[in-house]
Amino acid sequence: MKKAFITGITGQDGAYLSKLLIDKGYKVYGLLRRTVNRSLENLEYLGIADKINYIDGDMTDEASLIKAIKDIQPDEVYNLAAQSFVGSSWLQASATIEINAMGTLRLLNAIKNNCPTAKFYQASSSEMFGNNSDNGIQNELTPFKPRSPYGISKVTAHMLTVNYRESYGLFACCGILFNHESPIRGIEFVTRKITDGVAKIKLGLSDHIELGNLDAERDWGFAGDYVKAMWSMLQRDNPKDYIICTGKSHSLRNFINEAFKAVGITDWTKYIKTNPKYMRPAELNKLEGDNSLALQELEWKPKLDFKDLVGLMVKEDIRRIEIKIVSYENNSSL
Repeated sequence: MKKAFITGITGQDGAYLSKLLIDKGYKVYGLLRRTVNRSLENLEYLGIADKINYIDGDMTDEASLIKAIKDIQPDEVYNLAAQSFVGSSWLQASATIEINAMGTLRLLNAIKNNCPTAKFYQASSSEMFGNNSDNGIQNELTPFKPRSPYGISKVTAHMLTVNYRESYGLFACCGILFNHESPIRGIEFVTRKITDGVAKIKLGLSDHIELGNLDAERDWGFAGDYVKAMWSMLQRDNPKDYIICTGKSHSLRNFINEAFKAVGITDWTKYIKTNPKYMRPAELNKLEGDNSLALQELEWKPKLDFKDLVGLMVKEDIRRIEIKIVSYENNSSL
């Protein structure tokens, strides 16, 4: 039985990856921060919360990472832990660098010194490219030009991974993932803010959604598809970095349009208000990836298309809210 150690296991990607690995027969270990309220909501949503071995630790605590690697002796390590909300990275720049960049360095050192045969996956991000592209499209050769503290932290972690691969011979690779969503995406992200807002409007609980730049374009895919690419990268004989994306970009207006269409609303303009406070200090206009290398060498391709992804997210947000309404009404009647 292979052993996998996952940081960021309670997040969207950590949950979907855990389910994939458990289904493949892995013994999965997950790093869990020492907090009073540990939310296993995403893992419970996928029905696997009781199938994971939880390890106390933190990306800012090197000793806990060393102990975890020593004790587990994992075959594979997936570093998904991050301060991943781009908007907050300007307000929490120091914490973002400390967790995303320095945390990766601590984990790489723990592997190098205590389990150098482990295969390591680093979650890199399309935010590393900024507005740099060739004809509006980014590939594995596109230079990095990040536009946020988050992007900068991810470039640092990415280059540390490459350096440790080249310097110490570690099987260490990076998946440069473009935007990927799901019904368990954090509510602080704009995609869930939209689908949750549309669900509330449909159910008569709200009359508008406040957003920032509606013209920003992103290459959106399904997180459940993307974790399969992560796993595939660690099954290769030699480590290599890949862009993981759909190869198609959509504006936030398109996302909004599809979300409202999912509930039968064709004219959504009266429900959307723009607010300058949701604008980034340095805007990133368009991200669209070239996934041809992953399609060819990993034999991977995304399955859930954009329209179906948005519809799935709206449907699940409606279901969640309806459950809360029923629960409230039942409790009120007692």
